[in-house]
Amino acid sequence: MTQNIYDDETFFAGYSRLPRSVHGLDGAPEWPVLRSMLPELAGKSVLDLGCGFGWFCRFAAGEGARSVLGIDVSGKMLERARRETADASVVYERADLESYAPPAEAFDLVYSSLAFHYIVDLAGLFARAYAALKPGGALVCSVEHPIMTAPVRQEWLSDADGRATWPVNGYLDEGERVSNWLAEGVVKRHRTIATYFDLLRGAGFAPGKLVEWAPSPEQVSAEPGWAKERERPFFLLVAASRS
Repeated sequence: MTQNIYDDETFFAGYSRLPRSVHGLDGAPEWPVLRSMLPELAGKSVLDLGCGFGWFCRFAAGEGARSVLGIDVSGKMLERARRETADASVVYERADLESYAPPAEAFDLVYSSLAFHYIVDLAGLFARAYAALKPGGALVCSVEHPIMTAPVRQEWLSDADGRATWPVNGYLDEGERVSNWLAEGVVKRHRTIATYFDLLRGAGFAPGKLVEWAPSPEQVSAEPGWAKERERPFFLLVAASRS
């Protein structure tokens, strides 16, 4: 079963204060690029895996999607999503993505934002997502960039200013990573870019576009605090399709 860290009181409180939780898609700096990778949504059936507070579900409905189904393991996230969603075309369901099996050939788009790096059996989830798409349907998703999930531990090393912590990178050593982001013991799964693409192809997808996202110079000008995020890509954005 997926670790339900979002229902942890400490994690949920911290996550709820993030810009993307307060301002929605407009607070997610990668959103303009991810949005450009989406197909036309008017009249389409949409499945959002790991829908969280329902920001994308409401966006899809606003773009004219015929139906939108949001899936999440967190009861706290879904409680807020339902409270803030008035459109009857949007439905939310609580389920564990490790085992969730959507109906076959029911959706034109499967979307997921920052959820797949929590999944152990990603091959199984990709296969079920592929089966859920109608022929010609699309998968558009984002994950933490493997550079960000790679570090296996922190070590104290000496530098010019004294002792400091440095990440010990284990990029080629895939598997579980445990961090203390917002709460202690947050479990993620590290995979290389090649593995993500192999899993997509293994499920039958035809990968279409990959973006190693970092803020643009224009975004850094508007938000100087993001300058350090230009040092390496922060997110991996992927679009793929079912033939």
